[in-house]
Parts: sequence; C-alpha cells; structure tokens
Amino acid sequence: MNRIVITGNEAVSRGFWEAGGAIASSYPGSPTVSILDSMKSYPEIFAQWGSNEKVAMEIAIGGSMAGARSLVSMKHVGINIASDPFMTFTQTKTKGGFLLVVGDDPGLSSSQNEQDSRFWGKYANIPVLDPSTPQEVKDFVKVGLKISEDFNTPVLIRLTSRLCHSRGIVEQEDRIPAPISGFQEEQGRYSMLPPYAVAAQEFMYNRMIKLREYNNESSLNRLEKVGSDVLIITSSLCYENLKEINPRADILKLGMIWPMPLEYIRSLSENYSKIIVLEETLGFMEEELKIKGIPAEGKKYFSYTGELTIEEVKKGLAKAGIIDNSDMPNEEYTKVPRTPMLCTGCPHRPVFDILKKLKATVIGDIGCYSLGILEPFEVHKTNISMGASLGMALGVAKAQSLSGNKKPVVATIGDGTFFHSGMTGFMQLADCDENITVIVMDNRTTAMTGGQITPTTSKYFKEYENHGVNISDVLSSFGIEDITIVDQFKYKETKTAIDAAMKRDGLSVIITTQPCALNFKIKKPHYYVDENTCIGCRSCIKTNCPAISMKFYPGKTKKNSYIDPDMCVGCSVCAQVCPVGAIKLSSTGGLELNPSGGIQINPSSGIQFGPSKEV
Repeated sequence: MNRIVITGNEAVSRGFWEAGGAIASSYPGSPTVSILDSMKSYPEIFAQWGSNEKVAMEIAIGGSMAGARSLVSMKHVGINIASDPFMTFTQTKTKGGFLLVVGDDPGLSSSQNEQDSRFWGKYANIPVLDPSTPQEVKDFVKVGLKISEDFNTPVLIRLTSRLCHSRGIVEQEDRIPAPISGFQEEQGRYSMLPPYAVAAQEFMYNRMIKLREYNNESSLNRLEKVGSDVLIITSSLCYENLKEINPRADILKLGMIWPMPLEYIRSLSENYSKIIVLEETLGFMEEELKIKGIPAEGKKYFSYTGELTIEEVKKGLAKAGIIDNSDMPNEEYTKVPRTPMLCTGCPHRPVFDILKKLKATVIGDIGCYSLGILEPFEVHKTNISMGASLGMALGVAKAQSLSGNKKPVVATIGDGTFFHSGMTGFMQLADCDENITVIVMDNRTTAMTGGQITPTTSKYFKEYENHGVNISDVLSSFGIEDITIVDQFKYKETKTAIDAAMKRDGLSVIITTQPCALNFKIKKPHYYVDENTCIGCRSCIKTNCPAISMKFYPGKTKKNSYIDPDMCVGCSVCAQVCPVGAIKLSSTGGLELNPSGGIQINPSSGIQFGPSKEV
C-alpha cells in the first residue's frame, strides 16, 4: 500500500475520489480552498467553483438527488450563505451520499469570527464527524458517505484551519466506483411543501434516533485507558495536542461528536470521579453532557476562543489538577507581530491612498481590500460580511440624512464579491437618492484565496473567453447610469474621478480595472530614487508598498527613499505621488489600460505572465 504526505484538505479530495465521489463544488474561502483545487486533479470528479456558497451547495444537492456521491466544501461563515437550501435539504431522504466539509477557524487566522460549525449539526439534525489527522480525514470522508447513504442523511465533516493545512502520512487506496442511479421523480421525497414536509420532519426525527443508537456502538469513538479516575473527552486536533502531553488520565476520543454517544458516556461516567471536556471554541460537548445530567467540566479550564495549542492545553490541565505545575515550561515566548500588507504592485493601493487623502467615510467589504482597515491607510471603517458594504452604505447614508448630515458615503467591493452577493445590493441602490459612491475594485480574480477565477477573468484566459461578464453592463441593466471606468495607476485621473463622484448627488459608481499583479505575474521596468532630488518627505512610503523603504545613501546625513529593484513591478504610483519628481523609471515600455478596459501589452515591455496564464 502506497503512503503519501498530504494536507488535511488534500486528504478530503483523496478520500472522496477513492470512495467513488462524482460531484464536488465549493466557494473559495480559507482554510478550505485547496480542497476543490486538489479535487480537480481527479478526472473522474466534476469539480466546479460556485458563484457563492449557496450555489455551490445547490450543485452538490442536485448531484445527490441524481444518485451521485456529492461533496460541497466551504469555510465556516460560508454555511450562513448556504443555509437556506441546506436547512430544507437536511429533512429530505438523501439519495447519493452527501458531505458538507467545513473549515472552522479557531484563532481567527483568516476570518471575521470564530463561528463553531458543530452547532449546525444539532440545528440541522445531521451527524457531525470531527477528525484529528489527515489520515482520519480521508477515512472519515469514506465513512461519512456510507453513513449518508445508510441513514439517508447529509453528513457534516468539521475541520479546522490547523488540520486543513497540516500534513500527515496518508495511505492511498484504489478508487471504488459508485454507481449513479440518475434522477427519479419523487415529489414526496424532494418537494418540501405541505403535506410532504410534515412527513419529512417525522423521518428526520426518527433518523436522529437511529444515528444516536449507531454512535453509542460506533468504532469511530475510542477509549484509551491508563487506569485513572479522570476521564478526558475530546476530538479533532485537541486530541493530538493532548497526546503530546500524555497526561495520567483516560481519554475518550470521539469521532462522531453529534449526535453524541450519551448512553455510552453515561455508562463510562460511573467509573470516574472527574470528567474533563477538551474542545476548541465553544463548549458544545460539555453543554450537551450537562444537559443530560452527566457531570463534566471544560471551559472553566480552557479558553472559549483561539486555538488550544499544546501550551494552552498544558495550562488548562494544570489548572484542573490533572498535571503538576512543575511540568509547565518556564520559558516565555515572544511573538513578533507582522502586519499584513498588500502585495507589490497591488492595484488596490492607489485607491486607498486617494480615499485617505480625500478623508472619505468608507464602508468596507471582504477581500484583499479588507487590508484597507489597517495601517497606514485605515480608510475602511467596517468589515462584516461579503457584499454587506452596499446595504450598509445605504443604511448609513439614510441615517445620516435623517439627522441632517449630508456627508458623502463611499463603499468598496471587489469583483469576486460583486458576483458572490453584491448584485442584489446594487439593485437596492439603483434608485438611491443619497450621496453614495461605490468603488468596484475589479482585479479580475478572487485574489485573497489564491487567484480563483471570476466572470471577469476571461480577459486573460482564453479557455474562459465565452464566459466573460462586463460589470459595467450588468450595472447599466439595473438602471444605474453614473458609471466611470478608471485605470487606478493613472493616479491623478483616478483621484479626480473619485473626488467628483463624491460631490455628486445620488449613486455613482467607479470601476477600477487594473488586474492583480501577483496572480497575473505582471512585471514592468522598475523605478528608482534619485537620492539627490529626494527630500525625504515619505509621501511614497505612505503608499505602503513593500518595495519602498528609507535608507542612508553614501554622503547623506538623513535617510532618503529607496526602491528595491527586485521587488518593484513598475506600477508607478510612488512616482506619481512624489512631490519633487525624485522617483524615476529605469527604462521605457510597459503596461497601459486601453479605453475599453482591457490590458494592452507592448511586446518589448518585459511584462511577464505565469506559465498557465495565456493572454
């Protein structure tokens, strides 16, 4: 049997392929992005990005209804978008095996909240599997599909950021094809209207009773005894961290954490004087045990937020008296914070610099441009959810107007978010009479999660040239007339356009068109600083470009600006904001935006695209 070292995300794809999986869909969101990316390496699987999580969910639901083993993956907050179809689908009698794979984010490494997806299992009346290693991830995918078909239920597999991205040894097995029966018309099975939905509720209730009985005997749960009167109940990566400490306590490692094996745990509890529950974020298992009269403690020892690292678990166990304080390390760890910043040549940078200088009130959204919240720009004042900037801008503008405050409001949204959930917000704004300016930052990709395509990516990929969507045309079809298309690397023109839009009544839209410099590997002749002209005013530094710093030049007594030629991609923003013309181009040629918004390339310019980017 072959063994490979792969991530938890890749293990999902491997397990799905081995189990005869056929339909996979997703919307890109960290930490689960590479599940679908790696799924595409298996030709037997139809793997496609949805325009948002709801659409991705519906693709997988349709596949399951047609008898195909189907999977949808997303990050934890994505379930909020997909919950409308999901919460009704969960009461149907599932046909083809159906998995919802969710990536939770304890510690908020790439998210706006720590939403605990385990609660969806209880809310939606479906089982939840909670693996702890990439090998278990692969195994649980296969087990989950079998449970799904045996009990006619969707199954949720809950991962965390650490498990998604960590690597482990995984055994490879052959694919076992699963037959696809095809869609059969059964209105009573899939049409959730009265009276069918009433019967479906009864089926769902009885299904959970059977699943609870199953889990009381399931081999997914494992008791490890050392002869202690203390029992620690845990799951997921918490188990792996606990094993690193190897405390003198019996351990019940749960694989299916909902419905909990309560009768099994109740019978075990009689043998222990103390039961500790070790789980990340909220006290899901602890609360359930207490509700059922099983004495358990957990969150009094362990944090309700953040990752439970080995160090954090040690502290909690010491507090609970399970390990001795002398076992705790004395060394103190110093974490050096690194502020996230936009990439060199990022087309969002000049927009933020302009908005800061205009002192605009900016309602932000989700994407790379979320970094506009941080120093040195600090222009975005909100960050709630995808597409929220538009409706929130309307609410802010209306509230201010009612109070007599006519200050203009600016909202930002990217092309990925525009197609995800922004169009409905724009339809709401279409007949707005308040002073609202929306900047659509169309960089032709879902950049924050690794450069997945959007409907505007077609300008750069020939294979998608028949699926191009023009944002300006879409907005015009909504009846929006005040639309300005700008090349934000033409700094002064862009500033003039945004300033003018903010002064006009009603809704105005600015569409910026420069692409993601990282995803499209854009490289022009670099700029350099004439140290004899530079006055050290730091105007270029304030654009927050990683290529620009301050240094002492030979013979100088104070620092002047410096541009690293290896990092500079030649976007020219620094040269345009320099008040004395000290920043100069090393040679001529490069990238220009033509009037239609497409990229015009001079063959001698030195612009480079990645090998898979065919222009």
